[in-house]
Amino acid sequence: MPSDTRILIVDDHEDTLYALESALAPLGYLLSRATSGDEALKQVLRGQVGLLLLDVRMPGVSGLEVVRYMRRVEQTQHIPVILLTGFGADHELTTAAFGLGVADLVMKPVDPWALRTKVRYLFDAHRRHLALEREVHRLRAVVREHTEAAARPPRPAPHRPDTLVPPQRPLGAHAGELEKDRT
Repeated sequence: MPSDTRILIVDDHEDTLYALESALAPLGYLLSRATSGDEALKQVLRGQVGLLLLDVRMPGVSGLEVVRYMRRVEQTQHIPVILLTGFGADHELTTAAFGLGVADLVMKPVDPWALRTKVRYLFDAHRRHLALEREVHRLRAVVREHTEAAARPPRPAPHRPDTLVPPQRPLGAHAGELEKDRT
């Protein structure tokens, strides 16, 4: 994951954004914010988001709608999401959230220590996942290169005039006969 990968915090209330940023600041990760689902989607699609903290109920595009869209797009479908709600978890919300592959559903007000623990784990796990994907792509390229090289016919070794070739005796000549010719 590039070093400029961020945690995106999305909430329509400025005071909640500030509280979440304050809770996560000790981790030392880059943080960015959005105040709507539309703005969150734009930032996620631009790339460099490694984790999303997302309020469920926002005007316009809700948190669940953001996650539904992200899961349909290949470049964003593996980004971990923590959904935040201040209205309590009901069965319908919980079922929908976990059905979309949300990592966790957290009630507001948030316990800063618990949030930092979850965020550190999920962000670092996503970073390792991306590093493994890059390594798999690199290894596949190496295997493909070797497979293609093995399928090509071998090339003859190039003639190098600078190599020393021992002198050759004429056919049928023996060492003694050569000496007679020299004298």
